Amino acid sequence: LAYIVLISPAVARDDVSDNSIDEAMALEQTKNGLGEDVKFYFGDQKPGKIEKTIGEFRSNKKTNAFNKTAKAACQWAFLGAMESLKARAIREGGNAVMNIKSNYKNNMTSSNTTYQCGSGAFVAGVALVGTVVKIGK
Repeated sequence: LAYIVLISPAVARDDVSDNSIDEAMALEQTKNGLGEDVKFYFGDQKPGKIEKTIGEFRSNKKTNAFNKTAKAACQWAFLGAMESLKARAIREGGNAVMNIKSNYKNNMTSSNTTYQCGSGAFVAGVALVGTVVKIGK
């Protein structure tokens, strides 16, 4: 019983952290996963000339955090969320996603430099919201 009482807080933890967008975007797996077909703009970064605004879309991705650092698990979840936004942009006829914000547990936060990630003992998750647009080249 004492073991269960002591271990329960560690298993049930749900830490929310701010993580570097630049660090996550610089990873080889992120570069390979996202390619260059769709451009991404976080917070209030501006893409230039917008030809068409298509709509706002959400992405919520989780990853196994077991045997990973919280940072590594968050970066994998971030990549999954970004790949989802990329796929949606392509499906909708867009070539960029702007106004990307974190939306972890429906707590919307906007930053040009960080995204939020919730991590526990076994799962890490990243939820993003972004506006798909068509921009001029």
